[in-house]
Amino acid sequence: MDVTNRFVLDFCARYAREHPGSRILDFGCGGGELVAAGREASLPLFGADVFYGGSKARPQAEGRGLLGTAVREIQDGRVPFPEGHFGLVVNNQVMEHVDDLDQVLGELHRVLAPGGLLLSIFPSRDVFREGHIGIPFSHWFPKGSKLRFCYTWALRSLGLGTWKNEAPTCRQWATDKLLWIDTYTRYRSRAEIFAAYGRYFQSETRELDYIRFRLLDRPGREWIVSLLRFTPLALAARAVFRKLAFFVILSRKESR
Repeated sequence: MDVTNRFVLDFCARYAREHPGSRILDFGCGGGELVAAGREASLPLFGADVFYGGSKARPQAEGRGLLGTAVREIQDGRVPFPEGHFGLVVNNQVMEHVDDLDQVLGELHRVLAPGGLLLSIFPSRDVFREGHIGIPFSHWFPKGSKLRFCYTWALRSLGLGTWKNEAPTCRQWATDKLLWIDTYTRYRSRAEIFAAYGRYFQSETRELDYIRFRLLDRPGREWIVSLLRFTPLALAARAVFRKLAFFVILSRKESR
């Protein structure tokens, strides 16, 4: 399990200790790795996903014995759980894949109980590195741009990029991966993101929590974490992190 999923799992565990009896949803759970780990730790964790065509998540969820029970399929945009069913909803690298952010946030608002929390981790359009294919700025070019193709092809030829064995040549890799991000990603500006979240929730950003968790994930970095007590360094770390990685947004549904 990667460090981001461990951060989410740790957040879920702390929430469960503080809110016994509250259920947790992993929205966009993919193959159910987080759901399986949470259930092994006796957390009341469920999952939901659309299982889109560019993913291998469905057979993974089936292989874990989760599909149809702890993990359910989203159909016609509706999360298959009752209103107010969850105290916490988490999503990790999901919101940049949804077509209609407002509709999704409305559904998550529906399934959250009053006062419930939504933890969202995903990049905005201005992030430097396109995290799905590993080519910096490849998502900044217009779709179909010849310059983008040549740029991506050149950087792949220099050894950059992820999933390197999925095409026989660097040229084909560039063609396939650019088609993938064009088909399955929807990068939005910071203004668009926070405007959409503001229509449903009260939100704050928590990148520093993630930075601390990631630093403490390996020994010997405690001294770096201590530096984040100083406001200028904390602000700089958060700003750089958002450009290199993603937002961490914690949102709360209004209480009745």
